[in-house]
Amino acid sequence: MTEGHGERGGNTTPVWKLRRYGRLVPRSQSWKVFESGESAGQVVLSVLDSGHFLLSQAQELLEGFSLINASNFIKAQRISDILLFRVTLKGESRLFRVQFDGSSRAEAVEQCSSAVLRLQEYLPVGSQPSSAAPIQLSTAPKQDAPLAASPPQHLLPVPGASARPDPELAQGTLSLRCLAQHFLGEGDLSLPMAYHHLALPHGDLEPFLRLCLFDPSFPAFVEEVEGELKKLANE
Repeated sequence: MTEGHGERGGNTTPVWKLRRYGRLVPRSQSWKVFESGESAGQVVLSVLDSGHFLLSQAQELLEGFSLINASNFIKAQRISDILLFRVTLKGESRLFRVQFDGSSRAEAVEQCSSAVLRLQEYLPVGSQPSSAAPIQLSTAPKQDAPLAASPPQHLLPVPGASARPDPELAQGTLSLRCLAQHFLGEGDLSLPMAYHHLALPHGDLEPFLRLCLFDPSFPAFVEEVEGELKKLANE
């Protein structure tokens, strides 16, 4: 695990290097895999102090959502140096998994244990013995790989949970540039379901917005955010 240093008060954000990340493609029941490498970049997992779960590779966001009340929509399972997640939002379920990196298997298991401790601040993480049959993923990056072993039944997507196919973009990756263009209203994107989850408790949005509007520095903050978004959109 490495630490990224924030700007506020010297805060640090833990960052875990991953060997690979894979998401289950519902229709084909195969895994789409993203490998760490010199050309593609390192796949990393971080959990911000704000409670946001971020999984990225270079400038591509692979997964991103808030862990606030995560036990209501996320189930997590650990097998040795692997974490398996099922995320269910608005009746739609998806499955993804990560394998931690390390100079040895023991170090990868240690990194996984460190991440589990962090995640357990937000949701329970189950475990299976390391002797359990692993789910093999192809080493070819960004290719569909056959599912060699079934994940735990309680983590499988619920049949019939989604009555319509997911938009293509919801199954792909989102670059920072695409996200910035979307929030600036410059693109017609259909964001993944994770972006439709409001982490703020119901009823807290209006007083929070009022607080922002009463802050005399808020307009300048909004302009600064817009300026940074435009920089990202043009990268």
